[in-house]
Amino acid sequence: MNLPLLGAYALAVFLLISTPGPVVALVTGTAARSGLRQAFCTLLGTNLASLVLIALAVMMLTGVLSINAWCLPGLGLIGCGYIGYQALGDIRAAGRPYASQNKAAGSGLAGGFMMGVSNPKDILFFVSFFPQFVAITENFTASITLLSIVWIFFDFTILSGYILAVGYWGGNYPERHQRLARLSAWVLLFISCAGIGYNLKEAFNLLSASG
Repeated sequence: MNLPLLGAYALAVFLLISTPGPVVALVTGTAARSGLRQAFCTLLGTNLASLVLIALAVMMLTGVLSINAWCLPGLGLIGCGYIGYQALGDIRAAGRPYASQNKAAGSGLAGGFMMGVSNPKDILFFVSFFPQFVAITENFTASITLLSIVWIFFDFTILSGYILAVGYWGGNYPERHQRLARLSAWVLLFISCAGIGYNLKEAFNLLSASG
């Protein structure tokens, strides 16, 4: 086993997941608005999405699936559009009195899955960086299994930490939960707008290069 390569992968996964992004904003906002149980259901959905992205990466590595240069900005735009849609729903929900708020938009198992599978940050990681680490063992299947376990471990552990921190900080103070839910929604909207701008720029660059 290539331990230095495994260590580099573990560090990359840790930094990627712990850095605030769409999934972190979703689970923290869900924990603030809908409680820990709903947040953990959302977390399970994001875990399932990660397994789907890993499966797609494996299909690329084995030649079953191939993508062209336009796929990344295209997928990025779709993902950012979905994130923006969910953010607007959360912002509208955050504007209502706390006692009358429904479940966070896009939360729960299905919502977490959709956010995870459309997360541009994760898509880029699994398409561009994940293949670089498959040489941690001499057996392809063993490598993919180990890489998947490491990802799920960090994903579940770090996001669980965020959820529990929200529950501890908010306690029985509804106004704290409401402020955090509103902040998480605006963070999602900012990420969506920034991602749309970036992917449009990449698409224009590809268009200029092909012209």
